[in-house]
Amino acid sequence: METAQVDQGLCCHILAIPYPGRGHINPLMNLCKLIASTTPNLQLVITFIVTEEWFSFLKSEPKPASIQFRTIPNVIPSEKDRNNDLIGFVEAVYTKMEAPVESLLDGLLKANVIIADMLLPWVLRIGERRNIPVASFWTTSVTIFSIFYQLLLDNEHFDASLIEQGEEQVNYIPGITPIRLKDLPSVCHDKHLEILPFLLEVVSESVNKAQYALFTTIEALESQVIEALRAKFPVPIFTVGPTIPYFDTEFKTNQPSSNYFSWLDDQPKDSVLYISQGSFMSVSKEQLDEIIAGVHSSGVRSFWVARENTSLLKEAVGNKGIIVPWCDQLKVLCHPSVGGFWSHCGWNSIKEGAYAGIPFLTFPIGADQFTNSKQIVEDWKIGWRINKEMEKLVKRDEIAMLLRSFMDLDNYHGKEMRRRAMEIRKTCQEAIEGGAIQGHIDKFIRDISHGPRH
Repeated sequence: METAQVDQGLCCHILAIPYPGRGHINPLMNLCKLIASTTPNLQLVITFIVTEEWFSFLKSEPKPASIQFRTIPNVIPSEKDRNNDLIGFVEAVYTKMEAPVESLLDGLLKANVIIADMLLPWVLRIGERRNIPVASFWTTSVTIFSIFYQLLLDNEHFDASLIEQGEEQVNYIPGITPIRLKDLPSVCHDKHLEILPFLLEVVSESVNKAQYALFTTIEALESQVIEALRAKFPVPIFTVGPTIPYFDTEFKTNQPSSNYFSWLDDQPKDSVLYISQGSFMSVSKEQLDEIIAGVHSSGVRSFWVARENTSLLKEAVGNKGIIVPWCDQLKVLCHPSVGGFWSHCGWNSIKEGAYAGIPFLTFPIGADQFTNSKQIVEDWKIGWRINKEMEKLVKRDEIAMLLRSFMDLDNYHGKEMRRRAMEIRKTCQEAIEGGAIQGHIDKFIRDISHGPRH
């Protein structure tokens, strides 16, 4: 892998500030690890600032010596409180993190740049006060960002209340193929409009005040929307890759020694459906009952990740499946026996499935997941929808029939879907191994390592 060409002995200090959530912390940490591992000629220090809660989870994970943690107090007492009051948690992140972060910076070497989650607009104020450039880090797709920026923020004629019409299409967002109103991010819907102003402020602030924009994608997968953004975006755009742990050398050389890998080793090639919907907390009990019965009736082999309802799930999979509370998802998806991915369509999971060349069954629940599902099914054509009508209960017989067809390796449509999934995998590998992603990272590092811009 090529490395950034910078002056020998040059010192560079990067501050990394993620939004305090797993789906935001992981990609930023992966980017920091990638930067640390590909800049050997740089005297690099990366200060990764997290809440005390997240430090307790992260402190034992392996990382390069050039990455150091600094902590601030939790913004909300517990994970339970966060889950019960999402709006309250978002407001706490916006109002309670800035002061302790600023205080922490008083004791640190001045940074060349702050890489901050775009959902932390107050970091831009810190950067202004301290004359430190800020790189806004966006953890969902460029398509999602473009919807906020080009449709909602830059289109005074768009009426969010139209979302309820559902099947009507928006066909005028530059770079984005026609998209149904119901496939726009859930925060655009009337019942979620209380969060939408926050997000639009975030996008507006980043566009107007950040010095860089970093997107966690592979450019070839969203090339048209990126090209459209670059044509009107006032700051440099860098696509820094999938920000998943593909660079983990252990993955390439050593077989992990977990019990679930032993189980996978015993299964036929492409025979296992990997199911990861978190704990299904956002699915009604009625829908969960239908899913469990449908999986059981289908007879397909399944690898199910869930922290709740495990006794019910064990009944569903019987002797043809395994239930685990957690797993190393990327390694599991890349295992030869895994042939499909039932996913809630979070962006990090999509990137891992795309990298592994796995077809998807999409079951979006909220946030950006409906739009991500649309990309998988309609744009990349590497998956099928489970809940085609979203609000309608999907019955067990329909689920069972769909699973049998999806996992049938002789199914014509399934063969085409798997072929395209492998093409997506090749696109990902070419971007990584061919240096396209590293080229963007190198250019970013060269720019920031020669001192803060004024």
